[in-house]
Amino acid sequence: MEYPIRPALARAVLTLPTGPGWSYEVKVDGHRMILRRTGDGVICYSRTGRTVTSHWMDLAVPAMALPAGTTLDGEAVIWHGGRIDFGAVQARAASSLDRSRALAARLPASFVAFDILAHPEHGGTTLAAHPYTERRAALVEVLADVGPSLQAVLATSDRSTALEWYEALQPQGVEGIVAKPSGSAYPFGSRAVWRKIRHADTTDAQVVGSAGPRRRPRRLALLPAGEGRPRLSASLDPALAARLGALLADAPATGEHRTETGETYTALATELVVEVLAGTGRHGTLSVVRAR
Repeated sequence: MEYPIRPALARAVLTLPTGPGWSYEVKVDGHRMILRRTGDGVICYSRTGRTVTSHWMDLAVPAMALPAGTTLDGEAVIWHGGRIDFGAVQARAASSLDRSRALAARLPASFVAFDILAHPEHGGTTLAAHPYTERRAALVEVLADVGPSLQAVLATSDRSTALEWYEALQPQGVEGIVAKPSGSAYPFGSRAVWRKIRHADTTDAQVVGSAGPRRRPRRLALLPAGEGRPRLSASLDPALAARLGALLADAPATGEHRTETGETYTALATELVVEVLAGTGRHGTLSVVRAR
């Protein structure tokens, strides 16, 4: 297994799949992270593969309790006021190193793990190829004695229970449910296997470029699901522009392009996906809510 890995993604659906071959997990509102315990320490990777360990030392330190050769997939979350605070997570991710340390001291993070891809006592680096149910059992066992900073996500094989969680846990920051085939291997870099439903009335759009300064873009060039040509978003809120600019800072530029309406943007080679308000697709302006 080569690092950084390409994490599995979930495809948005309107209803949860049914049948005995599915497992369900709560979808928490956090910052996607791959946590890798090496022989020397811990490395935290963002969804795009950037090393972000220095911003999340409050997760890296307790992860030292894991044996070398362990790799976890999950979400960094921050609890604040009795619920998961996505804004606090985004602020940490986009902050300077000094600022991230100050934020960590005030609002420490937790890691909600939903998969285990490697472990020296559970198949080593071949664990990702094992069925989901085997990986889930290994994840629960491995995290049982690590401590509260690293937790296994809430999961069930009962669809009715999952739907009850979907309704009851929204006030705590649970944004939906992810369904995974119980017998499937970990689907590196694919959206074809996992399914998700969520409360937020949004849809996903691929970022393919930006207009304005790279570190504080005015607008994004987006390719919404089901559309074949990019369009520019509405003007970005300054705080959101700063967060997105940090995520796009290292993306290679591939040239200047024009939309069908003649607007220019800088094309970027990036896998960044953002949420846009539902209903602002083909029949309206693309209003960006946040990065995924």
